[in-house]
Amino acid sequence: MTQKDYNPFDVARQHIDKAAKTLNLDDATLALLRHPQRELWVSLPIRMDNGTVKVFQGFRVQYNTARGPAKGGIRWHPSETIDTVRALACWMTWKTAVVDIPLGGGKGGIICDPKTLSEGEKERLARAYIRAIAPVIGITKDVPAPDVYTTPQIMAWMMDEFEKITMECHPGVITGKPIELGGSQGRGDATARGGVYIVREAAKTYGIELKNQPFSVQGFGNAGQFAAILAEELLGMKLVAASDSKGGVYNENGISAKELVAYKLANGSLAGFPGAKEVTNEELLALPVTVLFPAALENTINSKTASTINCKISCELANGPTTPEGDAILDAKGIIVLPDYLANAGGVTVSYFEQCQNAQNYYWDLEEVHQRLDRKMTAAFKAVYEMSQEKHTNLRDAAYLVAISRVVKAAKLRGWC
Repeated sequence: MTQKDYNPFDVARQHIDKAAKTLNLDDATLALLRHPQRELWVSLPIRMDNGTVKVFQGFRVQYNTARGPAKGGIRWHPSETIDTVRALACWMTWKTAVVDIPLGGGKGGIICDPKTLSEGEKERLARAYIRAIAPVIGITKDVPAPDVYTTPQIMAWMMDEFEKITMECHPGVITGKPIELGGSQGRGDATARGGVYIVREAAKTYGIELKNQPFSVQGFGNAGQFAAILAEELLGMKLVAASDSKGGVYNENGISAKELVAYKLANGSLAGFPGAKEVTNEELLALPVTVLFPAALENTINSKTASTINCKISCELANGPTTPEGDAILDAKGIIVLPDYLANAGGVTVSYFEQCQNAQNYYWDLEEVHQRLDRKMTAAFKAVYEMSQEKHTNLRDAAYLVAISRVVKAAKLRGWC
């Protein structure tokens, strides 16, 4: 499957169809699971700094709310599509279910290149988007959060705009906010931390040694950077390679994660990092490591690249990094794949914690957040592993079975199907 042909929503539906057969779901229930409950398409006219007006296109998809209000991030990307947003909203439905938090799945996006926008243009775009989707969001409807190229500052503007519209204080309408505006301790590294906890549990379960063993990170954004630091700190592993959109670096003797993160933040890329040689994204995927963290975008591990993967555990911090064709190849090679909506569910879990704290107007310290996250992720892995043993299947299929069965039960109790 080429990048041009790749449709993430088709991939999401393939997994639903496969799980439906195993669970013996009826046609009406399958139809409910294969379609979003609501989609909103919006046009956003924004006055640019040069005085011209540019119209941006945006989306908000609420995929399923059987278990609670929709939850999901907002992506700003020049290649954003409605099918990508649909797929991510779908995966968010399973993600909240697999970690057993009382939320549904949603996702939003704006087609734009934030790297070309000034801070003023970003603020105007953020506020316009919230004005457009305000009727369908709220703490009892749909709670957005940050995602690709959106930040705590952008979340702050969005929350403020919603409060201006409603003329009420609603800190819980948006998560991933700055701490000063009701954000949660521990939200910044939550996605990576949750993934590292899942790696720890998988290694224990499958008898894989982690201490002093090599790992690599493909995609050195927020999640990838924190994964590098936390795999060193919490698991005692050795970072040997990392890459971003401009290339990567490799040193088989090890790279200091903190030094590499500092270098990336200072220089904008990994190129030229001292003491390491250049490596492409494709070359990085083929390196012999104990753990690979795919932390970039979807369709990274496909029919072409999967055959080169040389790790024991692939921990998917990105959404949809492995295609079904790639999955089959990794499965045949005996590689343990920790599926995205389990491995990267730490972010939405701490976002849920943020909602809880906002509702209580009482905030937890960092240690409490970490402990609660650890318990949630550990329980989720245990449920998925037990399902994999019961059904004699891999962890991705097992995670779908756990999540979909929970959503279906809620939908049936409501009388939806």
